[in-house]
Amino acid sequence: MTEQNGSPADEEAGAGRPDVTTVEQLVRRRLAEAFGGVRGVIESAIPTIVFTVSFLVSDELRQSLIVSAAVAVLLLVVRVVQRSNPQFVFNALVGIAIAAVFASRSGEARDVFLPGILYNGAYAVIFVFTILIGWPAVGFLVGAVVGDVTGWRSDRGMRKLCTQMTWLFVAPCVLRVVVQYPLYLADEIALLGTAKIAMGWPLQVASLLAMGWMLSRNKTPLDDPSA
Repeated sequence: MTEQNGSPADEEAGAGRPDVTTVEQLVRRRLAEAFGGVRGVIESAIPTIVFTVSFLVSDELRQSLIVSAAVAVLLLVVRVVQRSNPQFVFNALVGIAIAAVFASRSGEARDVFLPGILYNGAYAVIFVFTILIGWPAVGFLVGAVVGDVTGWRSDRGMRKLCTQMTWLFVAPCVLRVVVQYPLYLADEIALLGTAKIAMGWPLQVASLLAMGWMLSRNKTPLDDPSA
């Protein structure tokens, strides 16, 4: 899937990463980067924690949304001041804005959690669809890493690996919908908030660990002389 001397994409991907020598190592690193590491997942969870606690204490929807947004803005400012990647905090802020629109229109606190449920449901449907048509979504990530976006599909073993990894990506989304939607229908705000936090980054980390274990079983050189 690569030239003897390595494709430009491989060289760029491996630049400054002397500890990365295999495709699997690089995919694991890219997956970790995609979720922002420990700091990224914690920052993503903080606004939800603040909203849930604030609403349970005050029973004020508008106030809870404002406090949650203010905390997210503060986290964003810290990122900007530190000149670090603000993407994950910005994503959380956008999520709060969307949740605020849903909740403000209905006046129901539970609708703060509806966008997340819809997002996970759509995410699961799309990823399962890519598996069913034989183009598992994770394959494109692997392809981007090795510099050949679609070449992975010609390798039966790689296609199987990408399918399994895509299922691991889908599993947390399905679990969130299965658990959170009944709580949404029952208007259980405290349980909804708890479930969203508990099934957020912990589930994603578990999924990433499972994918890391799966990748650790294989050792594909970044520059394959036999290709």
